[in-house]
Amino acid sequence: MSIPKEPRQLMINLMYLVLTALLALNVSAEVMNAFFSLNKGLENSNKIVDNTNITIKNSIDKQADANKKEVNIKFKNSADAMLSELKDFTAYVDGIKKTVFDAAGGPSKDNPTIPVNIKDKDIPTRLLVYDNAKKKDGMGVELEKKIKEFRDKLIKYADGDQGTIKSISLDTEEVPKGSDKKNWADFRFRQMPVAAVFPILTKIQSDAKTSSAAVLNYINGKVAGEDLKFDNFKVAIAPKTGYVVRGDKFEADVYLAAYSSNPGQGVSISVNGANLGMKDGVAKYTSTPGSIGKQTVRATATIKNPLTGEVKRVDGTFDYEVGERSVAVSADKMNVFYIAVDNPVSVSAAGVSSNKLNVGVSGEGGGSITKAGSTNYIVRVSRPTKPGEFCYITANADGLSDKKPFRVKRIPDPVARLSNKANGAMGTGEFKAQGGLGAFLDNFDFDAKCAIVGFTLVRVPKRQDAVREANDGARYNGKCRGLIDQAKPGDTYYFEDVKAKCPGDNAGRPINPLVFTIK
Repeated sequence: MSIPKEPRQLMINLMYLVLTALLALNVSAEVMNAFFSLNKGLENSNKIVDNTNITIKNSIDKQADANKKEVNIKFKNSADAMLSELKDFTAYVDGIKKTVFDAAGGPSKDNPTIPVNIKDKDIPTRLLVYDNAKKKDGMGVELEKKIKEFRDKLIKYADGDQGTIKSISLDTEEVPKGSDKKNWADFRFRQMPVAAVFPILTKIQSDAKTSSAAVLNYINGKVAGEDLKFDNFKVAIAPKTGYVVRGDKFEADVYLAAYSSNPGQGVSISVNGANLGMKDGVAKYTSTPGSIGKQTVRATATIKNPLTGEVKRVDGTFDYEVGERSVAVSADKMNVFYIAVDNPVSVSAAGVSSNKLNVGVSGEGGGSITKAGSTNYIVRVSRPTKPGEFCYITANADGLSDKKPFRVKRIPDPVARLSNKANGAMGTGEFKAQGGLGAFLDNFDFDAKCAIVGFTLVRVPKRQDAVREANDGARYNGKCRGLIDQAKPGDTYYFEDVKAKCPGDNAGRPINPLVFTIK
């Protein structure tokens, strides 16, 4: 994707690079909501571009109506046709947004502008990349085609002018060599969370509008010639990046958006009170932020109309975020690792390349760690720790590191039940219908199953002596089945010495006994 120098590109670099920075962070609910704040900021910036395009179009109409040359009428008609096609293109992208929004559960209760399932990654993949159920390509394939078609039309409206073409930012990225992605849609949207799709689509609309603004400026220059008057102005800033690390330089182009093709004449610009020199209508601004967080740039442009001598002053305020390099390890469920099950953790690296990130496991609990996603890992531990000992997850990247301790525990004791009951009265029919005991892990968030490995069954008939039989496994053996079949109202049955074996156990562990009265 090219980086245009055209003044109409005032917000695109800032917003899109903030999106890239957010994607490098651990995907929490706060980050997901931040995507919608970013999307709202892009939409507000789009409104500024819309207003600018209207202003330029009015100038084209005014000049064409004042000088009804055939060539001016042709340029005016071209501007009308291009804006009509821009409207159709942005409406098409809005339709994709609505389809994704509805598929993600529609408006949430807390905020109707945010859908319910903002973290879902399957919805964008199914709708925009490939629908496995329907065996057909998603909307992203057609979107790529429409982007290229509209770009070609913009180049045509610019009459092939190379300076204008360089300012047309609307395009699709090439799929990197060696990537397993099949096409642009696969590269851009596969496994992208729903929350991230909206600013990406709004960014595409922004590129379309700012690219159209570049073409309108070209047409305006052709219609106006050297008689164009300065009658409306905007000051704007195009940062090289919208998210920088503390200690790095923040660099931006501060420019005047005007009707003239040469806005540098009679113009002076200052930023935060300091006057800047201009070259080719652009003032260069550089700073080195000393603190993290929101930073504000205040720009002022003073313009003298060369025809009327009128002096105008235009002020603008622009914000950008300063972050700090960091590496962080966090538990996806709890700060405990359970033996012999998959324990998910997340490792985020902000301001550093993911290729430099090294993640490992150490400590008394032993174990291994495997990558399960861009920021997700699975840890398996093999033995419990002693009091005061921990298993550690360590992440290192570019001189930064984070080390988090995790207590290692065996899976908690399961609860033995017969027909979903641990004790109490049970009807004769229901009691005889059971084939044995089951072991259940109540309120355990991990994927694990335990099994009954043995118990002793005791039958105490009403006003008779007790009869005892041992049983291996969960299901009744022949002798225990015989005792069960003798059940009569008033009998009492005891399940004693119940043992269960869970993942990671070397032998069965004793768990709860059961007592049932037959009714």
